[in-house]
Amino acid sequence: MSKRDYYEVLGVDKSAGEREIKKAYKKLAMKYHPDRTQGDKDLEVKFKEIQEAYEVLTNDQKRAAYDQYGHAGVDPNRGGAGFGGGSADFGDIFGDVFGDIFGGGRGRQSRARQGADLRYNLEMSLEEAVRGKDVEIRVPTLVACDGCHGSGAKKGSSPKTCPTCHGQGQVQMRQGFFAVQQTCPTCSGRGKIISDPCNECHGQGRTEQTKTLSVKVPAGVDTGDRIRLSGEGEAGENGAPAGDLYVQVHVRDHDIFTRDGNNLYCEVPLSFTTAALGGELQVPTLDGKVKLKVNPETQTGRMFRLRGKGVKSVRSGAVGDLMCKVVVETPVNLSSKQKDLLRELDESMGKGTDAAKHRPKEQGFFDGVKKFFDDLTN
Repeated sequence: MSKRDYYEVLGVDKSAGEREIKKAYKKLAMKYHPDRTQGDKDLEVKFKEIQEAYEVLTNDQKRAAYDQYGHAGVDPNRGGAGFGGGSADFGDIFGDVFGDIFGGGRGRQSRARQGADLRYNLEMSLEEAVRGKDVEIRVPTLVACDGCHGSGAKKGSSPKTCPTCHGQGQVQMRQGFFAVQQTCPTCSGRGKIISDPCNECHGQGRTEQTKTLSVKVPAGVDTGDRIRLSGEGEAGENGAPAGDLYVQVHVRDHDIFTRDGNNLYCEVPLSFTTAALGGELQVPTLDGKVKLKVNPETQTGRMFRLRGKGVKSVRSGAVGDLMCKVVVETPVNLSSKQKDLLRELDESMGKGTDAAKHRPKEQGFFDGVKKFFDDLTN
């Protein structure tokens, strides 16, 4: 009887990848496995056909021979690539299929875990963040043991291959026709055991140590920025690579300035007379004081922009501005004479329409209030 096309048996196209083939095989294997077909001979033959097709199409060499020569290319009785002296054990193949689901396929070596990443919180003043700074930090961490160079074994000895998993780091547990990969209980997934542990690290391969590191903080950093120091985290297990250290920047609040992106903001008190008559103010910046010209009749809340007096961006290099908000300060602790002068000033401004000329906002406000109540009564 002629054999069916292997691609047809599994229900896949000739261009199907290994993952698609495994998925199709898993579905058919669960349906036609002898444990489920209760001795049906015809279905047992069908299952062997499915198993044979899977073995050929997941082997690159056999699949290439099959694609070129058909069944003759893989028939051991006709000089083909063959099946290596008989069909493979179903449990092994089934284990391969489910390996991706249950933590790794058969024959995969256990990998030592990379060391954990660490975080260090670095507090800085606004001036330090804007200008940049070289700082030294002390970080408690795990480093590779000097005595065993991270192997965990005493000097003169070395870790041995685990006798339970034979270095795989995993063992296969079967229940019915399921094959599930589990971490080896003997070596905890390392694939090796240490019979003579290092005296310094007691077989861990790592010891606790406080490292002193120099960190170059670039100019322009802000709260939330992170500086990554590659390989300065915890040492990995059994000589695996170390993790990274992330320096998390936090900029303390400033007494004068508030930062928003690359711009700085500050409030500048303005005297009553300077606001009315105009003049000059001394305005603080991170580079020192600068003079700011104030026009006559300046109102409180007016914002002045000092270009280029902000922060240089750590990413783009663009420089922000300093935004100065003036706040008119009402005079306090006045003498009798000063109060009389203010009353005289107030009287000089007149009443009604004359006063509106000097205090337009006040007059506009009360006009709006009058209109509001007139609308309510109408």
